[in-house]
Amino acid sequence: RTIGDRIGEAKASGNLGNTLKILGQFDEAVVCCQRHLDISQEQGDKVGEARALYNIGNVYHAKGKHLSWNIAQDPGYLPQEVKETLQKASEYYERNLSLVKELGDRAAQGRAYGNLGNTQYLLGNFSEAIAFHKERLAIAKEFGDKAAERRAYSNLGNAHIFLGRFDISAEYYKKTLQLSRQLKDQAVEAQACYSLGNTYTLLQDYERAIEYHLKHLVIAQELGDR
Repeated sequence: RTIGDRIGEAKASGNLGNTLKILGQFDEAVVCCQRHLDISQEQGDKVGEARALYNIGNVYHAKGKHLSWNIAQDPGYLPQEVKETLQKASEYYERNLSLVKELGDRAAQGRAYGNLGNTQYLLGNFSEAIAFHKERLAIAKEFGDKAAERRAYSNLGNAHIFLGRFDISAEYYKKTLQLSRQLKDQAVEAQACYSLGNTYTLLQDYERAIEYHLKHLVIAQELGDR
């Protein structure tokens, strides 16, 4: 501010916002991220503007998740405050998405689609969540980003469960399992086995359910995860 560096001030405000988000000080975080947005728009800095929109989305997303932690409920059954917070997150991600499309930034589009999928899932809009996660999946494959691809499969599996499409969920969870083994991520592999066990229980294929729950158990024991 002293040297009149507006872009520098914008970036510093954004960093402050992200740090405050991690500290759980969401309202202060929004103020700082909004300053990042305002200055970026004033300076005609499209990249900064896109980043600020994404960051504000993240603050509302984190706040929504934080508010809903106390309520152990299925996605979609949310108190008004939580719903409004997640809807705001969604709006900022949408604005970010249209801007990064304009900028032709595919990687940033992938991130926006993933987060839009997650917020729509929490809001109980499972068909919308699926559409966004499919877009996320396509971009992850484009970049050969195996970790993002794995997350997309997992999220697609979760959303299909709530639409009662258990067989489709099972296929997505199997892809999650396959990728987690490729990535040598045992904790995620265990989680995929757990999801498959539950899905086969819903499909009333109990033999297979037992098979996957046993695999989950073995990895949990290996990891010493009580």
